[in-house]
Amino acid sequence: MSRTTPRSRYRIPAIAATAALALGALACGAGAAAADPAPAAPSSGSTTSSPSADAAAPAQVPSSFTKTSQGGSGTVDLTIDDGPDPDFTPQVLKVLHDNGVHATFCMIGNNAQQHPGLVKKVARAGNRLCDHSVNHDMTMDQKTVPYQEREILGAEKTIDTAAGGVAKAQYYRAPGGAFTPASRAFAASQGLRPLGWDIDPKDWSTPGTQQIVSAVKEQFNNGKGNGPIILFHDGGGNRSETVAALKQLIPWFKAQGYGFSFPSTTAP
Repeated sequence: MSRTTPRSRYRIPAIAATAALALGALACGAGAAAADPAPAAPSSGSTTSSPSADAAAPAQVPSSFTKTSQGGSGTVDLTIDDGPDPDFTPQVLKVLHDNGVHATFCMIGNNAQQHPGLVKKVARAGNRLCDHSVNHDMTMDQKTVPYQEREILGAEKTIDTAAGGVAKAQYYRAPGGAFTPASRAFAASQGLRPLGWDIDPKDWSTPGTQQIVSAVKEQFNNGKGNGPIILFHDGGGNRSETVAALKQLIPWFKAQGYGFSFPSTTAP
């Protein structure tokens, strides 16, 4: 799905919409919480790791945005959004396999329903799964709490069914970062850790391979609090630039002494 508006890590809804959603969250027992600040950038280190995905998500996880990498400060976390896509998901998987690393794939429920074999392939390769809603509605933060819950639950069920028991979704990432306190609390109650991002090269806008590479390096090295979670896309359009950028960036991170892991599901 193409986009015409910039994306940000956390979107701030209108005051009236926020108040309505907060009241809905209280009614369904999901406490509202303020959005968390961006995590600090990981320190350099020589640790390299490619951990395998867990078989199931925990029953209860925090409703705060995950800020840390499961592998520690010497690792970064690749996240891949908007698939699965029959053209580009296999290409991303090949790049990951060729480099011996894993990623977290944030899947749209409708796409997972259309391509269940790709969901299973992603899981079998040792990657983690993330719920990215049923329809990728980027105005989720302006919708009712029941609507948000249906989008989260529907996608989770579709993704888990398609994975066939190989793995389960462990995170929830709102489309375009359109989180609300209510949606984060509800996702956590379902065992899905809210997943933001720290580095966004805006690859979805197809700015060119070298621009994607430069943006990741600049944001990672700028010392302004960017952390280990990097946002890429395998769906929503032609992602050949993203595939080409990953071929350059994964070896670059390794050369800096970093390994690759997954966002924590339980730690801050």
